[in-house]
Amino acid sequence: MAEDESVDPIRPEFPTGRVKNVMKLDKDINMVNSEALFLISCSTNLFLQFLADRSAEVATEKKKKTVKLDHLRIAVKRHRPTNDFLLDSLPVPAESTQSVANSVSDRDRSRPVADKPAPAGTRLIDHFFRKPENEAPIQINDE
Repeated sequence: MAEDESVDPIRPEFPTGRVKNVMKLDKDINMVNSEALFLISCSTNLFLQFLADRSAEVATEKKKKTVKLDHLRIAVKRHRPTNDFLLDSLPVPAESTQSVANSVSDRDRSRPVADKPAPAGTRLIDHFFRKPENEAPIQINDE
């Protein structure tokens, strides 16, 4: 080996503290080794670069300049190992805004906001603040 060669240490691009916190979300993991943390950070970086490259290829095939969710879904579908675990986690593609705008009738526009159905995958905030019906009221004694 030549002494002129200087080897720069590889540094992960993701903050190691956050990666460690994400890893600890798994109930089976109590402690994280620094080498394991380094490998997970680097492999995550490589995986995201791979997905970005494949999604960009799909966007250029479709002659688009912006990578969108549909391009990512197509890239994931084309790569079988990624398809097996990631496709179910991606959000379902929404209808285009023009088709949704055309499908809304005048009757739907005039309805009050409370009567309109919530978008798919959302819940009304009222459910969070509603008191349970079977629970007795709380009594506070000032004695």
